[in-house]
Amino acid sequence: MSDRKLHPETLALHAGWRADPATGAVAPPIYQTTSYQFESTQHAADLFALRQLGNIYTRIGNPTIDILEQRLAALEGGAAALAVASGQAASAFAIQNLARAGDNIVSSTDLYGGTWNLFANTLRDQGIEVRFVDPEDPQAFARATDARTRAYYAETLPNPKLTVFPIAEVAEIGRKAGVPLIVDNTAAPLLARPLEHGAAIVVYSTTKYIGGHGTSIGGVIIDGGNFDWTAHPERSPTLNTPDASYHGAVWAEAAKPLGPIAYILRARTVLLRDLGAALSPFNAFQILQGVETLPLRITRHSENATAVAKTLSQTPGVTRVIHPSLQTGVQRERADRYLSGGYGGLVGFELAGGREAGRAFIDGLKLFYHVANIGDARSLAIHPASTTHSQLSAEEQRATGVSDGYVRLSIGLEHIDDILADLTQALAAAR
Repeated sequence: MSDRKLHPETLALHAGWRADPATGAVAPPIYQTTSYQFESTQHAADLFALRQLGNIYTRIGNPTIDILEQRLAALEGGAAALAVASGQAASAFAIQNLARAGDNIVSSTDLYGGTWNLFANTLRDQGIEVRFVDPEDPQAFARATDARTRAYYAETLPNPKLTVFPIAEVAEIGRKAGVPLIVDNTAAPLLARPLEHGAAIVVYSTTKYIGGHGTSIGGVIIDGGNFDWTAHPERSPTLNTPDASYHGAVWAEAAKPLGPIAYILRARTVLLRDLGAALSPFNAFQILQGVETLPLRITRHSENATAVAKTLSQTPGVTRVIHPSLQTGVQRERADRYLSGGYGGLVGFELAGGREAGRAFIDGLKLFYHVANIGDARSLAIHPASTTHSQLSAEEQRATGVSDGYVRLSIGLEHIDDILADLTQALAAAR
């Protein structure tokens, strides 16, 4: 196409695919197959020995999924990507690819609830300790680090606090110690560029803004190719010592002929192969349709959400509005530093009437959908105190930033006047 670096709007339509060489089809086909014919016994041997990359079995790779992986890696500015069955699988694999039983990671406290539970309970049961620290103090990551710390983890724009993470500050701390920063950028695709600020790995739930239409569950891990895994080999034993799971391969060495993809190569050939959280080709196709319009949609989401936040901040009965456009001081500085072109599509707010007001507001909505999702083309709302946070103590509510009267909105692509009209009538019902 061009030797010039392409813009995201162009990459979203063209990266990873031009046309089918056999038919000339422009749209990526759905390769709905389990297996692939090997050209010869030597070809099969080369594929399994990683002397050559290619298709073996759809559990570990598929041509439709490969197009999605190439496109998302290009959009993020990474070296390679691995698509998986869900965002939760992406978060789990991102950690399990580096940490073993007895190891630990240091994570921001500001996380999506599902990730928090994965880290606090499921990974703990697997022998991996997650140490939670307050991201308002980047040095807290350094203080929590010891000889068995394998990674730092954070969300760019955490749900529900919506305070932007100090990516560069923590990434720099980690690089000096040989610890990679993994960033979940689900709420801010294209708006934030974690790899450009020093993050080593980026994960997404593609279910959200990347897919964008509420039809397909998926996740992706993107390897920045910018982290030297051999500089501190003791920090990354999964990549620097013989791996019994793959014939004794030392991934940092085995990947060299293929590029700076040791991390993602191991995630594919060990974790995806053995644990099997494979994305379906059909869902990959569906998510690709969303990627094509992502640059347009994320701008509209952000514009609408900013207008909603401003209106809510001037509405009687609303005691607090949570949105990066309304933040001040260090939090606003981080938002402006790490987000470009908009502040994302999420808005949180608190109602003076507490839990009953929150319930009344949700029940009064007519345009918004009451669902446990974000990043849909449609506007969505949920009252966490009635769902995931219903059993939290007062202390846990303070830690998560969610009160009884808190409501989370995921602002869609509808006309802003219609969005505001629905919010206005639901707020009236909540008084």
